[in-house]
Amino acid sequence: MDLLSAARACFPRDYAQSRRRFLAAAQARRAAVRSYANPNRGPGGEALAADCAWLGPRNAAKVLVLISGTHGVEGFCGAGALMDVLTTPPTLPRGMALLLVHAINPHGFAWIRRVTEDGVDLNRNFIDFTEPAPANPGYDELADAILPSKISGPVYERAKAKMRGYIARHGLPAFNVAMSGGQYRHPQGLFYGGTAPTWSHRTEAAIIADYGLKRRRRVAVVDYHTGLGPHGYGDLLCAHMPKTGSAALARKLYGDNLSEPFAGTTNAGQPAPGARHGFASLLWERTLGARVAYVGIEFGTYDSLRVVRPALVADHWLHAQGPVRWRDPRTRKIKAQLRKAFYPDTDAWREAVLWRSRQTIRLAIEGLSKG
Repeated sequence: MDLLSAARACFPRDYAQSRRRFLAAAQARRAAVRSYANPNRGPGGEALAADCAWLGPRNAAKVLVLISGTHGVEGFCGAGALMDVLTTPPTLPRGMALLLVHAINPHGFAWIRRVTEDGVDLNRNFIDFTEPAPANPGYDELADAILPSKISGPVYERAKAKMRGYIARHGLPAFNVAMSGGQYRHPQGLFYGGTAPTWSHRTEAAIIADYGLKRRRRVAVVDYHTGLGPHGYGDLLCAHMPKTGSAALARKLYGDNLSEPFAGTTNAGQPAPGARHGFASLLWERTLGARVAYVGIEFGTYDSLRVVRPALVADHWLHAQGPVRWRDPRTRKIKAQLRKAFYPDTDAWREAVLWRSRQTIRLAIEGLSKG
């Protein structure tokens, strides 16, 4: 399928449709399908699950894993990319398999949230919970400004002024750490990492075990994200720390296409990352060691300060008010804002996503085949 046709055909309107289409396409390709049922329900009462499709030999020594929906609402992008793979599958060399993971955070995808059913940012949830949780004193200081009691009027304006004052005193890098570095003391707040492994965390660990990924010779993981960077550009972000075997493998696979923010190199002018803990990559690296390269492919949408962050704050504010009435006009407005902030839903943006996704998959396959 050509790029524009795929861009118009592969992306879903909502989680329920996305799941139906993914399962049907996987079965049409005779993929081996396995589903992990989430105990919750979607806004229409629909069942929720993380669904997996395996293409290729069961005993493959090398596996490319594509994950969608880590951050819920960002699953529109990843689901479209996975459907494109099922519609126009890449040629896999002998001894290589492809594992597609649809909606690792199905609750967030269905409810148009970035977080899980327990309000947790999944990419801050992979810490060692037997140890004290990382502190974030900057977030503690700004908590009532980051998520104010009102999202308009004088209270909201005072909140914005407080954050501007923090930036003036401490600088933008310190503010980024405070804002998005992850916090473990404010359950309704942004970038909350939780107090224990979430259902999605446990399910991701189960997928690694159930598919025997620990015994494979090489594994490449591509996790689809949206919301940061230039509009439509897919930045390949290495989440591994510099000088690790996994970082070296990622460089081998992707070469100069790779951004290594923890090493101070990016291809999209991204600021230094706020977080250094809690990423899903930690689970994979702990389990597979240097045999895995985990990258996030981050597609830019709109301006973070003017569009993405206000939409995220509004959604957290909405859910902090109590049970959400899905058809309430206020709910629909806030959900529409958040959906657009993380999923522009235009032909040009979707085309850019699929072009970069296809290129990344090709690079991963070529790189895996050489080692």
